[in-house]
Amino acid sequence: MVATTTLLRRIHQFLPQYSRHRLIVQRSAAVVTWRNCQTLAAPSPDGNSKEYSEKIVSLVDNISQLTLLEVSDLNELLKVRLNISDTPMAVAAMPQGVPAAQEPVEEEEVQTEFSVKLMKFDDASKVKLIKEIKALIDGMNLVQAKKYVESLPQVVKKSIPKEEAEQLKKTLEAVGATVVIE
Repeated sequence: MVATTTLLRRIHQFLPQYSRHRLIVQRSAAVVTWRNCQTLAAPSPDGNSKEYSEKIVSLVDNISQLTLLEVSDLNELLKVRLNISDTPMAVAAMPQGVPAAQEPVEEEEVQTEFSVKLMKFDDASKVKLIKEIKALIDGMNLVQAKKYVESLPQVVKKSIPKEEAEQLKKTLEAVGATVVIE
């Protein structure tokens, strides 16, 4: 059935998009039949319906009576005669004359998010630092804060604005810690 749907998509490529047809597929015989339900002509700018030549109308009628295998053969033959490749249309529609390589514009990256890293602390102010870390980090108890402070270096907060990082650094340095903003 996958091959059938692929071929049906290809059939739609050959039919005018302004015509509406009903497709009947008989699975056992793999025969596709087209029946015209209602042919809608593309509207013209002046409001009159478009008239097609007899040659075009007979060609559409003949194509609509083909079986699925015949449509597949027609598709292959048209590709050979018209020298059409199987490349997608988006690739074929690339504009010509575009320079092959343009020099990338170098932009200065401005750091907007910072991390505050606790590097070391004064042993005399260890208790104050543990209490401050407990207050700064949500969900941390005293035991966790003690283990956190003793296993330095540690990132206290990351992805914060510069002003908040500077304020946090001042707070931690006030209780005897050595802090680096990255």
